[in-house]
Amino acid sequence: MELIRELFNPDTLSESVLAMRTGGRVILILIAAWGLIRISHRLIRTFRIYVSSHSSSQDEVKRITTLGRVFRYIASVVISLVAGMLILSEFGISIAPILGAAGVVGIAIGFGAQSLVKDYFTGFFLLLEDQVHQGDVIEAGGKAGLVEEVTLRYIRLRDYSGNVHFVPNGLVTTVTNMSRGFAHSVMDIGVAYREDVDAALAVMRQVGQAMRASEEFGPRILDDIEMAGVEALADSSVTLRCRIKVQPLEQWGVRREYLRRVKQAFDAAGIEIPYPHLTVYAGQAKDGSAPPFPLRGFGATRTAAPATEGVSF
Repeated sequence: MELIRELFNPDTLSESVLAMRTGGRVILILIAAWGLIRISHRLIRTFRIYVSSHSSSQDEVKRITTLGRVFRYIASVVISLVAGMLILSEFGISIAPILGAAGVVGIAIGFGAQSLVKDYFTGFFLLLEDQVHQGDVIEAGGKAGLVEEVTLRYIRLRDYSGNVHFVPNGLVTTVTNMSRGFAHSVMDIGVAYREDVDAALAVMRQVGQAMRASEEFGPRILDDIEMAGVEALADSSVTLRCRIKVQPLEQWGVRREYLRRVKQAFDAAGIEIPYPHLTVYAGQAKDGSAPPFPLRGFGATRTAAPATEGVSF
């Protein structure tokens, strides 16, 4: 009974009892903070699922997912800060001087951490203006890849080779998003100067039409192939350009398949695709002799005489 009276009588509280009460309140604050973080995450997740189920576009779903991750992070930080201040007050540490000192220190740190502050401000506007979603393929800060995570601090990208790039938002001045609405597969194909350009363009058009009619690639293609025509008169070829409007993120697969089919179609039609040639000369054997080497001339094939010692060709 004496212990119970001491627990409820501030005048007779011993140091050990005070420590027990303080420790109990600290534990309650930690449990409450943990519970609030869990509840806030659950509410944000429920709201995200609800809004996503009523969204009409995939882009909107990606945006909601990205914002949900950011809101969860903000909720965790705010609740943790409040819990930390309450715990300090339980130990008899006044919060007001700490806040005042934090303001002075914050100004000093602000001058030395301008890039960090810039990262957070830029990240905020990236999300507010709906520039980047999780799951997009973008180019930002000199790096390109699939967006795995977007935070107020950085964008995490994974490139085709599997490398992960962390791009600070402060370095992002231009975002090239290759995942919005639609994309174009652009193809530049060279043919020999002696080939009929119109015939080559006709073959390219037929290949594009066949791809759109196929079951595998038809759903990925949004419109008929567009023939731009002659793009350039290069040193050894005539460059022909075309493009195909496709679903987002399908431009690379459609382009590879189109080039494969064009190569087969050109081979079947006898249309030459120029390529660099390498001339190989026969060398000498270990005994110093050179074997005969067949030479192909105009209308005939002859065999060159072996090279004699002291004579170079």
